[in-house]
Amino acid sequence: MLLQETFTNPTFSMAPLVVFLPVLGIVLNWIFGKYLGEKGIGSIASLATGGSFVVSVLLAAALFQSHSGVQVPLFTWISIGSFNLSWVFRVDTLSVTMMLVVSGVGTLIHIYSIGYMHEDVRHQGAPERFRRFFIFLNLFIVAMMILVSADNFLMLFVGWEGVGLCSYLLIGFWFEKGAGQIANAKAAKKAFITNRIGDFGFLIAIFTIFWTFGTLNFAEVFAKVPEVAQTQPASLLLITLFMLLGVTGKSAQIPLYVWLPDAMAGPTPVSALIHAATMVTAGVYLMVRSQALYMAVPGAQQVVAWVGTITALFAGLIAVAQFDIKKVLAYSTISQLGFMVAAVGLGAEVAAIFHLATHAFFKALLFLSAGSVILGMEHGLTAGNHGHGEHHDDPQDMRNMGALRKKMPTTFVVYLIGALALAGIAPLAGFFSKDEILVAASQGNMAIFVILAFAAFLTAFYMGRQVLMVFFGEARSDAARHAKESSPLVTIPLVALAILSVLGGGLNFPGVHTLEHWLENTLKISHAAEFIIPVAAGSFGVAILGIVLAYLVYGRQAFPDAKAKDPLSKSLGTFFRWMNQKFLVDELYQAIVIGPYYKLADIFAHPVDQGFIDGIANGIGKLTTGLAGVLRKFQTGFARTYALSFLVGIVLILAFLLSRI
Repeated sequence: MLLQETFTNPTFSMAPLVVFLPVLGIVLNWIFGKYLGEKGIGSIASLATGGSFVVSVLLAAALFQSHSGVQVPLFTWISIGSFNLSWVFRVDTLSVTMMLVVSGVGTLIHIYSIGYMHEDVRHQGAPERFRRFFIFLNLFIVAMMILVSADNFLMLFVGWEGVGLCSYLLIGFWFEKGAGQIANAKAAKKAFITNRIGDFGFLIAIFTIFWTFGTLNFAEVFAKVPEVAQTQPASLLLITLFMLLGVTGKSAQIPLYVWLPDAMAGPTPVSALIHAATMVTAGVYLMVRSQALYMAVPGAQQVVAWVGTITALFAGLIAVAQFDIKKVLAYSTISQLGFMVAAVGLGAEVAAIFHLATHAFFKALLFLSAGSVILGMEHGLTAGNHGHGEHHDDPQDMRNMGALRKKMPTTFVVYLIGALALAGIAPLAGFFSKDEILVAASQGNMAIFVILAFAAFLTAFYMGRQVLMVFFGEARSDAARHAKESSPLVTIPLVALAILSVLGGGLNFPGVHTLEHWLENTLKISHAAEFIIPVAAGSFGVAILGIVLAYLVYGRQAFPDAKAKDPLSKSLGTFFRWMNQKFLVDELYQAIVIGPYYKLADIFAHPVDQGFIDGIANGIGKLTTGLAGVLRKFQTGFARTYALSFLVGIVLILAFLLSRI
């Protein structure tokens, strides 16, 4: 049943368009895309996402007049007895902030994808997939917008599962490619299964919320938290910890982070949109939205803070020793998500959202710039080979690069901006957002502060290492020597993201704190943002130290050729190999989980599956065949036999009826 509600500001009634416009883009490309060509398909998808961004801007403008926000009901979704749940769009400062980030960055990535996917589908030899790619991208925007605009946990879960589906579809977009021909398909399956483990935790949390509160609506649940904290504290602890399990899956935290590095098998725009800027931040958003639950359980907050802190350090160490340009950024994403999760655990939700937004800017910039580098290297492979033979230089291996600043000057400049922002160099965006998290840690838990500060040092070091290996020194392969700059359709979105990475710190600039004042209309500000000069100076100094050390190790022709040994391995030895091998976590999972599971499946395959279950199915089949063999004898094809049977049947029926009189 459709619902209606009157608002003082009619702009709020436009809220459903943030979902329906991308849906329209899907429908148009599905029906008419095959007649439109690549630019037509890309334009429709980009305009659909851009329209969602425009609506988000209008909703933000309306919220300046109505800071408390509104609920925009669409229809009655579930009605069972006394339980009623409506499909309602929640428009408040937190949801609109997420809408702006998702649709704004998403629009730039859609535009970039028009140029990138033209080259990618040409290189892969599958131009018919261009339309499918943009349908999947729009579908992701739909799911993410449902997630951030939800007014209850079940509606949020629909979007949560939707982005998981889109992740599977886009990681495995080139499902037949990769080592062993189906490596990309395996990466997609790995992401899907790992996320399902986390989703099991989130589902248990939702069931427990309904059992404890009798409702799934945010407002009703959060209003009852103080009462439940007094009467059922164990239930709240269970809810928050199972919700954290869901977050470890979606936001790639220990122990369920292993899917995200393999997700780099998808096209580069996928890495930027889903695995850097938006989808992986869904877990952070969930915990910030559920602030009332976590504030009532300090023990759960401590667990959250430590999970994020350990993840930030662990992933940072692995990133130091990777050679794939996208894998470095993937582990960097895991590490930065650790910073955000730690901030939530420390009660600094505004700092978490601030870093979420700025990270979306510069990490999307870095992934898309990495895609530009890969395109340049792939062009160099073709040009350097003059169309003959086959090259085996990996266009994503940084050891095959070098001196690309001369061949790709625009990409170099924007990449450098993104790297410095991520490293935390003032006055770029990352400096201000990361500083707020470090300030919260310094005031809340000194051990966490020290670990996060070291993780920040690692961030600066591995980004300095990456920039030096990719853009400086001498070209170490034919691909690098013949690389060329990408088209304007690729570089223009990069310039826009670079500008956001420079100016993004203004969202919550010290002394002004615009974002904090904006979010205080939705969240309880338990940890006000502060700019503490010693912490800021220390943060900046740590970043400079990391970059200087990276230069000392990698800036002096450290890689004279592609086969040279990494200079850091000489000093770190076995520990470097462990970092390069990702501390053998995947191998550990293979040994203690996946391997035994397959062996158990093999053990039960014959007696249970093939013996018992197939025996039942085959037995039913044989019984049916036997009965059919008996009954077929009555099908003689002679009319006199059928007439006799008919007569006998009538006699029996009459005899039965007479016996009842």
